[in-house]
Amino acid sequence: MRLSRYFLPILKETPKEAEIVSHRLMLRAGMMRQQAAGIYAWLPLGFKVLQKVEQIVREEQDRSGAIELLMPTIQAADLWRESGRYDAYGKEMLRITDRHEREMLFGPTNEEMITDIFRTSVRSYRDLPLNLYHIQWKFRDEVRPRFGVMRGREFLMKDAYSFDLDQAGARVAYNKMFVAYLRTFERLGLKAIPMRADTGPIGGDLSHEFIILASTGESAVFCDRALLDTPVPGEDLDFDADLTPIVESFTTKYAATEEMHDEAAFKALPEDRQVSARGIEVGHIFYFGTKYSDAMGAKVAGPDGVERPVHMGSYGVGVSRLLGAIIEASHDDAGIIWPDSVAPFGVGILNLKPGDAAVDAACESAYATLAAAGRDPLYDDTDQRPGAKFATADLIGLPWQIVVGPKGLAEGVVELKRRATGEKQSVSLESALARVTEKS
Repeated sequence: MRLSRYFLPILKETPKEAEIVSHRLMLRAGMMRQQAAGIYAWLPLGFKVLQKVEQIVREEQDRSGAIELLMPTIQAADLWRESGRYDAYGKEMLRITDRHEREMLFGPTNEEMITDIFRTSVRSYRDLPLNLYHIQWKFRDEVRPRFGVMRGREFLMKDAYSFDLDQAGARVAYNKMFVAYLRTFERLGLKAIPMRADTGPIGGDLSHEFIILASTGESAVFCDRALLDTPVPGEDLDFDADLTPIVESFTTKYAATEEMHDEAAFKALPEDRQVSARGIEVGHIFYFGTKYSDAMGAKVAGPDGVERPVHMGSYGVGVSRLLGAIIEASHDDAGIIWPDSVAPFGVGILNLKPGDAAVDAACESAYATLAAAGRDPLYDDTDQRPGAKFATADLIGLPWQIVVGPKGLAEGVVELKRRATGEKQSVSLESALARVTEKS
């Protein structure tokens, strides 16, 4: 993409409503614009990152055996009355009425709808286990939306729902999602710690939040420092194997949110392993047994022919919220430092003197080479001054930057910069291209 043809409305000044780093940088970098309180339009740069985050989430769900579908955003109130949650959910639910006076709602979550889909489609234990997921926009009417995508009213969410014949099967499903989440956050460049958590309005008696440590986190969290070094399974993981040892390697060490914190157990840890910090929730998983299947009649016939309610779990990841979390965990004074896996562009080419024949030719050659290699380059061919170009590249977080100017070219070199470390090297253009196209 040529920057001269791209839509990138960068702000020089930080809007006064932006209170935390991710909100400030997403606005300044032209990633989004607020349309109403807690509701944002995703501009091209932000949308590119959102799609990359979404794809990583999707790939790990698929690898774990979950199957994707798509449910509507608008739900019938009657489904929620069946489960008993319509009146209990609170003012966060946006309730609406259509032209025929039918009560509807803008879904904040989908336990009721997926249970209805299941009960009308599945009759036998032979169709289990089953895990269905979708990635969908949701709405929760926060009383005080703030912090940009970290606490918005409209948000993109991956929610999955597992169905099993009994508790033992449900625990296997829970473990698969537990490990899939570990891998997802690892691929996003985040160290997410699973912590015992309150189940809230979802219900159930087994729940973990996946938390990244950040000073701007919304709640206090407590954990064993050993969790920061506990390894996450690699790509060769077999999801059909027994995942219990992996789950236990994380859950047998102390980690809890403020609501579930046990001060005595925490203080029993050696002092140098006690981590007390602020945390950002990036995922939440629940096992809630037959809470919804009992209420809504979601039953299957077992091997003995007797019908029984299925055991269920739900598993959520705030896809849009993850962008804010990544920025909170990875930035500096100059701007965003994207992990390579989700950077909006793989490489930036900075032409320091547009119109100079040699510089233009070198940049065009680099642009063609990088595009052919699938590195998705952003070519800054604008008439901005060099300082402004450097600032833009750092602000939007381009992982690699190839700086091409007439003086360097005369000496046979360009500048290659690695955004994450700030390291700069003067190398030939060929060497720079080889470096940024090599497989990591």
